[in-house]
Amino acid sequence: MNISLTSLPNFIYLPLVDFIIMGIIKERVNKLRSFLLEEKLEAFIVPSTDPHFGEYVQDYYKCREWLSGFDGSAATVVVTLNDAALWTDSRYFVQAETQLEGSGISLMKMKNPSTPSISEWLKSTLKENSSVGIDSLLFSKKQVDSYELSLAPLKLRFCKDPFKQIWNNRPPFLYSEARVVPLEISGDSTEAKLKKCSDALGLNLNNSYSKEYVYILSTCDDIAWLCNIRGSDIPFNPLLYSYLLFGSVGTHLFVSLESLNKGVKKHLESNNIIVHSYNDFYNFIQNLDPGMVRIASLDTISFEVFNLINRSGSIFVSDAIPGGVVALAKAVKNDIEIAGFRRAMLEDALAWVKFWMFLEENLNGNNQELTESLLANKIAEFRSQCADYCGESFSPIVAYEKNGAMPHYSPDVKNPVVIKRESFLLVDTGAHYYYGTTDTTRTFALGNLSVEQKRDYTMVLKGMINLSLAKFPKGTRGASLDILARGPIFSIGKLYMHGTGHGVGHNLCVHEGPQSIRMEENPIAFVPGMVTSNEPAIYESGKYGIRIENILLCKRWKENSFGEFNCFETLTLIPIDKTAIESSLLTVGELEWLNSYHEKVFEKLSPRLSSSEQKWLAEKTSNI
Repeated sequence: MNISLTSLPNFIYLPLVDFIIMGIIKERVNKLRSFLLEEKLEAFIVPSTDPHFGEYVQDYYKCREWLSGFDGSAATVVVTLNDAALWTDSRYFVQAETQLEGSGISLMKMKNPSTPSISEWLKSTLKENSSVGIDSLLFSKKQVDSYELSLAPLKLRFCKDPFKQIWNNRPPFLYSEARVVPLEISGDSTEAKLKKCSDALGLNLNNSYSKEYVYILSTCDDIAWLCNIRGSDIPFNPLLYSYLLFGSVGTHLFVSLESLNKGVKKHLESNNIIVHSYNDFYNFIQNLDPGMVRIASLDTISFEVFNLINRSGSIFVSDAIPGGVVALAKAVKNDIEIAGFRRAMLEDALAWVKFWMFLEENLNGNNQELTESLLANKIAEFRSQCADYCGESFSPIVAYEKNGAMPHYSPDVKNPVVIKRESFLLVDTGAHYYYGTTDTTRTFALGNLSVEQKRDYTMVLKGMINLSLAKFPKGTRGASLDILARGPIFSIGKLYMHGTGHGVGHNLCVHEGPQSIRMEENPIAFVPGMVTSNEPAIYESGKYGIRIENILLCKRWKENSFGEFNCFETLTLIPIDKTAIESSLLTVGELEWLNSYHEKVFEKLSPRLSSSEQKWLAEKTSNI
């Protein structure tokens, strides 16, 4: 008798499917072990990156996911001849435990005091002088230096991509069509941006030193910003896989020639950018004049590329700025980019209003049953009503009840979660518009809440407001600001492990550096023009999650005898759910901020809304 898997009851079907999947994962790990034996290696490290070190990668580079079955965006897998383990951070602990169960791959919880580092684990597992393999295209020069030091006396060996050999039916490498970002949206020409970066490096095009240098760039968002072009080679990031050189040799862009239509070619030519095929990059850098000074960021250049440019007799200079000089220049938005952000925030807020109204109407039983995945699609649908919308900026997080405790949870279409009038619903989504990028989190109270839940919600809100109100001297770094958001949460004996704020790109990567707001030290100071998220949180594992996120613009506040001071302006224009607020826990200043924020939201949005939508928004933004 033939029985199809889908015809089985769920209580039989789901465990059987899990069993089959775990068998496939074990087979894949064994294929990698066969590669280790062939190459005389005792271990191999598999990261989540591609050669350009962005947050998202094409399916072609999802080797760690294919090997382990864990599909979170950040993790590293290490396979030895006898063991395997996966390291990931607190955003993914719950998800990883579920997806790795039965795979034979142990979960290593990063930043947990009892968790060994990758190097510590390998040294405790392998014999002295064992060889550990890596793909030298997928690790930066800085990472390799760190591993060589921490792994000793183990030996690091550089290999070509083993997945070309062991991954049958590997997805193809894809290219997309490029588009131009006009000057009225970018605010600066390529020429102006190159000059800014050269000046920051101390390289004036008129001095003798500058006639002998070349800067090598492999970060695709930096290249897109410099060249004023965008694409869609990479999920959620409007980028093209590319490399770029600039300096005394001119400006050379390496990209798929199939991506460039006549308009893009004309734009690049008019900016004196010489175009080459993406695959010609490696030959080109090997043939650079040996006397030419090479400059690159060790954070973002692969070890493979470093080896090709660091030839015998050549001079290599490391870009001292974390992430590189281009990343820092890109992080400081010009006036036109800031105007674009304001416009994007307005358009996005209009979609959020429609989304929130849809949520409430259907929770009241008006039309259809709501699931997490349906809501993720619905907010994108509302955004798409704007002609300037060009896609989501990251995988949407729509997390009901206990799923909200997983910071980077993604709805499962195959196992839909039905949303009821209970507990919290956490929604974290963002979008790209031609003139800006958005990222917002709102936590909705759907039913009766406990005293603890209301207190937690209010403390998260207090932290978000405190950071929004910050005034700080020039030169202040994110680690000094972080406690403003965490303080109220610490005060009730709770915490969150992820950062409080990340930079946001201008129709580029939603998670952008080099600035950040987090507990760990980051030497990059905040300067006017930087756009950064503000997202404190509380997560109660197995129960609920709360996160409230707005986007902030760093601005000049005042200058006096003590020096220059900066502040933040909130760019986001989306109401904050008042239902769960315990107002007695807010100070007068915090209440004033919230009421003032909501007044601004109503003022900006109401002219674009229907009368019924205005009435709804008036209630959501009324004073408390």
